[in-house]
Amino acid sequence: MNALEAFANASVGFAVSWAATYWLLPLWGFAPGAGQALSITATFFFLSFARAWALRLAFKRWAA
Repeated sequence: MNALEAFANASVGFAVSWAATYWLLPLWGFAPGAGQALSITATFFFLSFARAWALRLAFKRWAA
């Protein structure tokens, strides 16, 4: 269940992150294409998922 919650949390942020990567990075001089934005977002998605899951497990063990 911890992994499912972490995955759901990261999935909701995926679309927002992709849009931010695609539309906001050009404001700082970076112009990724849609595919590049997807690759960047996917990388951060998996990092976010792993971090959330690991923290959840750590706190669950700490609380036990």
